[in-house]
Amino acid sequence: MSLESDVIVDRRRIRRKLTFWRVAAVLVAIVAVVAVGAALSPAGKGALTSTGSIARIKIDGLIRSNSERIEALERLEKSSHAAVIVHINSPGGTTAGSEELYTALMRLKAKKPMVVVVEGLAASGGYIAALASDHIIAQQSSLVGSIGVLFQFPNVSELMKTVGVKVEEVKSSPLKAAPNGFEPTSPEARAALESLVRDSYAWFRDLVKNRRAMDDAQLGIVADGRVFTGRQAIGLKLIDELGDEKTAVAWLESEKKVKSGLPIRDFKLAPQFGDLTFLRAAATITLDALGLGAIARQVEQSGVERLGLDGMLALWAPGTAR
Repeated sequence: MSLESDVIVDRRRIRRKLTFWRVAAVLVAIVAVVAVGAALSPAGKGALTSTGSIARIKIDGLIRSNSERIEALERLEKSSHAAVIVHINSPGGTTAGSEELYTALMRLKAKKPMVVVVEGLAASGGYIAALASDHIIAQQSSLVGSIGVLFQFPNVSELMKTVGVKVEEVKSSPLKAAPNGFEPTSPEARAALESLVRDSYAWFRDLVKNRRAMDDAQLGIVADGRVFTGRQAIGLKLIDELGDEKTAVAWLESEKKVKSGLPIRDFKLAPQFGDLTFLRAAATITLDALGLGAIARQVEQSGVERLGLDGMLALWAPGTAR
């Protein structure tokens, strides 16, 4: 009997040990899952990769309001990256979206040394974003500037007459929803739009004047809507230096005392737009059916994204006098 009792006791002891190790293994697995999840989160990734590095962010394409991008920039503020290099290749976009991005970059600059590198283009709203930096670098053949504001809308009133369609409306006052594109623009509506454009243009000019330390004479030369090459822009005080990312790193090390030899790591911002190929094709087919082939070709060339930009624009594109 004593032998059987010893066997039973041993078995119970082994079971208790097995239960303990099984529970311990489960707890370890849970801790591991939590740790991996934290590491793969945006904040965790920043903590793992940013120590002793320079963040590289890219602003490409059309600019409009984007809350995900702003949240990403706020995460970058709190990261342990030593500095930030902002690559810009943008023709601009909406004035509101460009101002939003400028403000977010200004907050980022207050927390970390920041420098802008213009790749191919920093025009209109793209240049507004670049103004957040105290140092702007561009290649010799880059294009910068296009300081100006645009309010553009299609007017199809003549087409409506041709096809025999009339839009009826009841509104509270003459300037409500004016212009609407379905009737000739009234002098009052045009004057109201011109007032908006002038006010936004004055804001843009003041931003350039203050951020680039220009006098009125210098500002008058660059603020007529033109773009300038990097070679021209440096003499006009629109940029500070000709070069590329290596030039930016050298400036951070010499002027901002960033440690030499730090690696540069990409910090992803939110994407600007999805794939609008289907919408572009649909718009082209519709315009062709209405006999507006020339406009259809313009949509094919420039993309339908621009049609989705609402409000005042700070936008430049070749051949459109923006």
